[in-house]
Amino acid sequence: MSNNIEAKVVVITGASSGLGEATAWLFWAQGASVVLGARRADRLQSLAKELNSGGGKAFAVTTDVTQCDQVKRLVDKAVQTFGRIDVMINNAGLMPQSPLERFKIDEWDRMIDVNIKGALYGIAAALPYMKEQKAGHIINVSSVAGHKVGPGFAVYAATKFAVRALSEGVRQEVKPYNIRTTVISPGAVATELLNSITEPDVAETVRKRVEEIALPADSFARLSRLRSASPMRWT
Repeated sequence: MSNNIEAKVVVITGASSGLGEATAWLFWAQGASVVLGARRADRLQSLAKELNSGGGKAFAVTTDVTQCDQVKRLVDKAVQTFGRIDVMINNAGLMPQSPLERFKIDEWDRMIDVNIKGALYGIAAALPYMKEQKAGHIINVSSVAGHKVGPGFAVYAATKFAVRALSEGVRQEVKPYNIRTTVISPGAVATELLNSITEPDVAETVRKRVEEIALPADSFARLSRLRSASPMRWT
């Protein structure tokens, strides 16, 4: 497969750690310009500095994906700096888990804001540029939980089912503009996502289960790279 990533402009949310960071490194290694968005400014700037010290093209924009104007600023800066946006990876996500009977309403709201609205804001920011270019690729990160619901996963799973629905809607709407769409549904991956579980008993149970089967974060990065490099339409 030829390297169709070289010289592409890739915007990644949730880029300060885990799947987003691993993806940034892999796309950078393939010659892409990477634009990094996340809330943790210090870690984000440190990553951009490391990438640039290796001769790459990267910059960071502190971004809270629950704020539409901040996601738009992230994408606008990418286009202003590099002239286009080729790939939008809506990766930012949270996974606090607990039985519904514990009424963790603040956590429900936060998951909805980050996991659903964050992806929707990313689509809204990137789509006008991609339509004008008549080219682009939107990658949305769902989860195995977006296909199968388990106890304690109800709200998280609902957000990831929603990501799949949004992705299918985008897929149908962008056909005339040569824009590709992909949904990636990772299973257990070794990231900081488990740190968002605030219920100690749930966190311990999930951590033990995940540690036995978790894949490294760069496995997701490699899949993202294959989807973006392929001349085929992946959905």
